[in-house]
Amino acid sequence: MVLAIVAAIAPIAAVLTVVATPGAASAAVPAPPPGWTTVFSDDFNGPAGSGLNTANWLYDLGTSYPGGAGNWGTGEVETMTNSTANVYQDGNGHLVIKPLNNGGAWTSGRVETQRTDFAAPVGGEMEITASIEQPNPGNGLGYWPAFWAMGAAARPVGATNWPSIGELDIMEDVNALSEVSHTFHCGVDPGGPCNETTGISSGLLSCGGCQTGYHTYSVIVDRTHAGAEQLRFYTDGGLQFTVNQSQVDATTWANAVDHGFFVILDLAMGGAYPNAICGCSSPSGATSSGAGMSVDYVAVYETTGATTSPSASTSASASASPSPSPSSSGGGGGGPSCTTTATSNISADCFNSSQGGVTVTPATGDSNPAGVDGNQAAQLSNGKYLEYNGINFGSGSSQFDARVASGAAGGVSGLVNVVLDNPNNAPIGNFAIANTGGWSSWRTIPANITQTTGVHNVYLEFQSGAGGNPPYVSLHYFSFPPH
Repeated sequence: MVLAIVAAIAPIAAVLTVVATPGAASAAVPAPPPGWTTVFSDDFNGPAGSGLNTANWLYDLGTSYPGGAGNWGTGEVETMTNSTANVYQDGNGHLVIKPLNNGGAWTSGRVETQRTDFAAPVGGEMEITASIEQPNPGNGLGYWPAFWAMGAAARPVGATNWPSIGELDIMEDVNALSEVSHTFHCGVDPGGPCNETTGISSGLLSCGGCQTGYHTYSVIVDRTHAGAEQLRFYTDGGLQFTVNQSQVDATTWANAVDHGFFVILDLAMGGAYPNAICGCSSPSGATSSGAGMSVDYVAVYETTGATTSPSASTSASASASPSPSPSSSGGGGGGPSCTTTATSNISADCFNSSQGGVTVTPATGDSNPAGVDGNQAAQLSNGKYLEYNGINFGSGSSQFDARVASGAAGGVSGLVNVVLDNPNNAPIGNFAIANTGGWSSWRTIPANITQTTGVHNVYLEFQSGAGGNPPYVSLHYFSFPPH
């Protein structure tokens, strides 16, 4: 399996981890380990108040690419400038991108590498990495810092071919939550194999200290195994999220991954992502002005083959636990990790009761985060629900993340509704699901829910779309990340 191969590959991300404290001196760009080559780097050692080296970087200006979608295609509200009030080197080895509120009109900065040829060679790997301190405003509603890369073919046409040319979101946070999400965009919008416009995403993950110190964020594009390529996303050298080539069709993957990329750093204000998480329109009149994102360095490394550098640090998303034997169940599967904490990953087979009977089998083709026993509730169809008793939401969540797969014929879609306390209550949120590429092609789908606190019984109710009552979704695990 692909994940067995990954365990044997030693990612460069672990070697390059640098965590600095606030006010620390700039760190040098890490040298590549044996077998890797530095193909680009910038450590921003220009004079205080100076602009960027335009041999390396270009400034995006205004509210869109020429001929491209307005508001950068996301609904964000700022105007991007090349002013050193918004984008500057601080004289201490950092790039700062700072949004400013000018009487209700926001300005900020967005910069891209001049080069668009950062690519994993056939049979090799590429890493894009940066050391970044997220902005730390007093009121961060609407703040949207990002470190990402887009396929080279986007530049000549103002990204009007998005998302087919691929987008790798290496670091995004919204609303100054001190969190991070990693996302792969591909295919067509809306819908398609990458569930656009959401993309295949980790959802927002806790990132302690990310607003008060420098942390490394990295993606590795791994092409060492033909037909089993991967994207692996890291924070501080810890693997947090993996996208496998098998999750989308071969043409979509090649169009989105197997080519050059350019790197982007920006700090947007407002837009679809922060608005979705807060359930509001952002920024507000109370949003703080002038909290900058500080970038210590950006680097791109490549290798022509697999390496043997030291292993990555262990993370929850990379760990595994034994899988019980297959069973059919009308009640809970009773796996070894039946957590009732909403912020933890909850195994699908830990349900207390169900409607219509549910088959529990191993979740073939997927890895198991810490606390997940490896079983799935298989091929759930219209009218079925799973009940999970006593789920503790603690101080609250407004997001639901589900790990799902579907091989429904003809791409039949439907809804997964999240209901509290009584199966007849109105849903607090839902998400649509279509064919993911097969019953072993797993995808994490995020959805917004009404802010929920305390302890509740949770019902996941499955509703087929048009076409009758085919099985259309399997569920491996789910969680309600804190917000």
